[in-house]
Amino acid sequence: MRIGVPKEIKNHEYRVGLTPASVAELVAAGHAVIVQTGAGLGIDFEDQDYKDVGASIVADAPAVFAGSDMIVKVKEPQPSEIALLEPRHTLFTYLHLAADKPQAEGLMKSGATCIAYETVTSRSGALPLLKPMSEVAGRMSIQVGAHYLEKEQGGRGVLLGGVPGVAPAKVAILGGGVAGVNAAQMAVGMRADVTIYDISNDRLAELDMFFGSQIKTVYASKTAIASAVAGAHLVIGAVLVPGAAAPKLVTRDMLKTMKRGSVLVDIAIDQGGCFETSHATTHSDPVFEVDGVIHYCVANMPGAVARTSAFALNNATLPFVLKLANLGAEQAMAADPHLAAGLNVSGGHIRHEAVAEALNLPFAR
Repeated sequence: MRIGVPKEIKNHEYRVGLTPASVAELVAAGHAVIVQTGAGLGIDFEDQDYKDVGASIVADAPAVFAGSDMIVKVKEPQPSEIALLEPRHTLFTYLHLAADKPQAEGLMKSGATCIAYETVTSRSGALPLLKPMSEVAGRMSIQVGAHYLEKEQGGRGVLLGGVPGVAPAKVAILGGGVAGVNAAQMAVGMRADVTIYDISNDRLAELDMFFGSQIKTVYASKTAIASAVAGAHLVIGAVLVPGAAAPKLVTRDMLKTMKRGSVLVDIAIDQGGCFETSHATTHSDPVFEVDGVIHYCVANMPGAVARTSAFALNNATLPFVLKLANLGAEQAMAADPHLAAGLNVSGGHIRHEAVAEALNLPFAR
C-alpha cells in the first residue's frame, strides 16, 4: 500500500503522523511511504531522516494525497485537505466529528473511508489511541492551570502547592478517566488540594484505592459540581463520552460563583467542551475570560509538547497502521471489530452511531 504523511497545518500543530521509526516498520513490511517535505521538522526530524528509512519526499500536500492510498495524520483534516480526499482514500487520524459538523459533511462529500483514532477500542472497551494524548493533556492541564493562576497572567495569584503556613490551591477534576487521573497525579505532585468527581461509584472506589489519602473523591451530582466550582481555584474538565459531544457540566450560572482569577482548563474541548462558556482556542491565543474566570480551551493541547506526543501517539497507532496497510481498510476492519469501531465516515455516510446522534445526521451501518 502507498501511505501518505502530510505536514500538519492546524494552528501550532507540530506533531507528525508517522515518525521515521514507524516509516521504517512500514517499508520493511513492503509498503511505500510518501512524506511531505518538512513534515517532521516540528519534532526535529529532517527530510533526510525519512529518506534514510526508505520514504519518498514530495513537495506539497496535493502530491501526498495524489500518490497515496492511505493518509495518516494527527489532527482532523482542514478544509484544504478535505478537498484533496477521494473515495479511494483511507484517512486515519483524530477526527472529533461530534463537535464539527462542517468537517463531517466535508468528509461525507469526499466519499473517503475515515477512521478516527478516538473511537478505536480495545478488548476492555478502552480507547487505546486516545489514551496517550489523554495522558499528555491531563498532565499538561495542571501545568497550564498553574501558569494561568499567576497574577501576571490574569489569575488569582495563587501558588498551586501553597507554602508552609499558606493553604494550597483547590483543584477540582471533573472525570476520573485517563486524562483526569493524569491531571490528579500532576496536581498531587505539586501538593495541591485535589478532588476528583465522577458518576461511577466503582471508578471512585478504584481512585480511592489508587491515591489513598492524597486526594478526595466525590460523586458528580449537579449539586456537588456546583459546590466544587464555587470553591475551586482550578477546575479541570476531563469528561468523555466516546464519539459523542461532551456533556455541559458547568453552567454560566455556576461560573458566576467562582472567585475572580480562577482558571478552567477544558480538556474535553475537542468534543465540544464540558463548560457552557467554552469555545475552542489555539496555542497562539489560548485563553479568554468570562465573568472574571480564565478559560484555557486549546483544542490540540498535546501539540505544545510535540516530540513527546508524536512518539507516544506512534507507539499506539503503528500496529493499526500496519494492519490497515497489510490488509486494506475493509478486510482489516472485518478482521478486527475494535478497529472497526473507529470507522466514522465512509461511502458518503456517517458510520458511528454516537457521532450521527451528536450531529443530528442519519446513521448508516
